[in-house]
Amino acid sequence: MTDEITGQPDAFSAADVQHMQRALQLAAHARDAENEVPVGAVLVQEGEIVGLGWNRNITLHDPTAHAEIMAMRAAGVKLANHRLSGATLYVTLEPCTMCAMAMIHARLGRVVYAASDPKTGAAGSVFNTLIDERHNHRIQVAGGLLAEESAGLLRDFFRARR
Repeated sequence: MTDEITGQPDAFSAADVQHMQRALQLAAHARDAENEVPVGAVLVQEGEIVGLGWNRNITLHDPTAHAEIMAMRAAGVKLANHRLSGATLYVTLEPCTMCAMAMIHARLGRVVYAASDPKTGAAGSVFNTLIDERHNHRIQVAGGLLAEESAGLLRDFFRARR
């Protein structure tokens, strides 16, 4: 069932929770192993994890190396396809517009995110990029899964840097 107003699922499945927990582990890895902003992403197609990613833009000196992009790149290589039709991306922070447009071009089916991004979020907080009717493809969006855990990682990371 989905909420008629928001179009979001009324409840998350056990698989959704499991995949988001894995994304949170990847976010912690970004923080601990690479001193990156703790964002992690897991891409699932037909029940199988096909791509993992975490923020690496500082490490790789690449402004496009966000967790979502890294997961989609890994999936593209694994599947030998630039289209990831129908896949679900789990990410610990609401995607930015760059990542949202890459998701549209990849033809993802669904994005599940944890914490909202009130400054640059493109899944409803600031922009509605993923569902904008002007695009030829729209993506189902569900937010708030394990949001407190993700927000805590981010808050603690930025407090430690000040």
